[in-house]
Parts: sequence; structure tokens; C-alpha cells
Amino acid sequence: MLVDVGSVVSLHYESVVRWHQSPIDNPFDGYLATVCTQHGFNFRLWHEEDIARSPLVSDARIAEVKRAIDKLNQQRNDWIEKLDDWLTQELNRRGIVAAKSATQNTETPGSVIDRLSILALRIFHFEEQTLRTDAPVEHLESVNRTLAICRTQRDDLSRSLDELLMDIEAGCKLHKTYRQFKMYNVEQLNPQLYGARRPSGSGTPPAAHAAPEELP
Repeated sequence: MLVDVGSVVSLHYESVVRWHQSPIDNPFDGYLATVCTQHGFNFRLWHEEDIARSPLVSDARIAEVKRAIDKLNQQRNDWIEKLDDWLTQELNRRGIVAAKSATQNTETPGSVIDRLSILALRIFHFEEQTLRTDAPVEHLESVNRTLAICRTQRDDLSRSLDELLMDIEAGCKLHKTYRQFKMYNVEQLNPQLYGARRPSGSGTPPAAHAAPEELP
């Protein structure tokens, strides 16, 4: 078994519960440690997104939050790739090679784990809503219906991930890490960044046209 999907699902939810009571930690080893780190970025993102929508927060604070969200999103995406890199390394270590006839999914296991992470956060916060004493009955009924859908989605997605991983391990599905090459955080590629630092009248810096593999 490449990855115990049940352990991933449990880690996601139990960590959300724990991190609402104590600081973010990572008591895991191996692949689950990578899963937990990636999940931690989603946890932080969730709560920064809440702050960004508050009408009581100042414009200056919103700007700080938006910059934090941008950084966390980059880290979240970087660690999705690390989840897939680990699988690639593990397949190589075991000598598992996909058959020539192997097909490929549009979504990698790392991307699915990211979606399961967000579902764990969504389920926890919908469960919080069911405990509200100030909400009308209609709100609670709506929340419970949505919560049931989210739990079904988690079950469906985790089952599909389990099947994908088994197919990858059997060599009938091809696994690759897909690089996202986000441009907005790379100074040489975002004109709002390199343009702000370029002396007036100078040309486009050569690094702006660098090949993706040459970028930091």
C-alpha cells in the first residue's frame, strides 16, 4: 500500500479539531508528516480568508491579510507538489514502473489530498454551525443538509483516491508531479514586481524570459 488513505482522512479532521484548541503541530513521520504540513497551510488560509471578509477590519489590516493569503497559497501549492514528489520517489524506490498502456488521471494524488484537507476544514466549521444557539431553525436545517453532502463528498473522494493509488501501485495508472509554475510570486516574471524595480527607460530584464526550469 502506497498510502493509507484512511489515515490521511483521520489526520486531516483530527488536526483541525486539535489546532482549534492548541498551536499547529506535526507529530507525524514519513508521508503523513508531509500531509500534515500541507494541511497546516490550508488551516491558516481558511482563517485568513475569514478575516479578509470582515467588515470590521481596517484597510491596512486587509492588505496584511491579503499578502499572508498570497504567501500561504504559494506554500500550499508547493507542498501539493511535495506530496506528489514523495509518491514518485516511493514508486522509484519500489521499482514500480507504469505499463506502456497505463492511462493518466487529470488530478494527481497530491491534489486530491489537498481537496480532502479543505473538506475536513469545511466539515469542522459546518459542524460548529450546528451548535449555534443564536441561529434560526431554517439555518440549522440548511447547515445539516450541506454537512451531509460534504461528508458524502469526503467518502467519495477518499474512495476514489484509494482506487487511484492502487492502480498506480499496480502500474496501470501513470503518476507524475505536475509543476504549477505560478508566475505572480516570481520577481522576474511578474511585471508588477520587476517593473517596479527597473530604472525608468531600461529594457525588460533578461531573466523575464528564462525557461521555467531555470527559475528559482
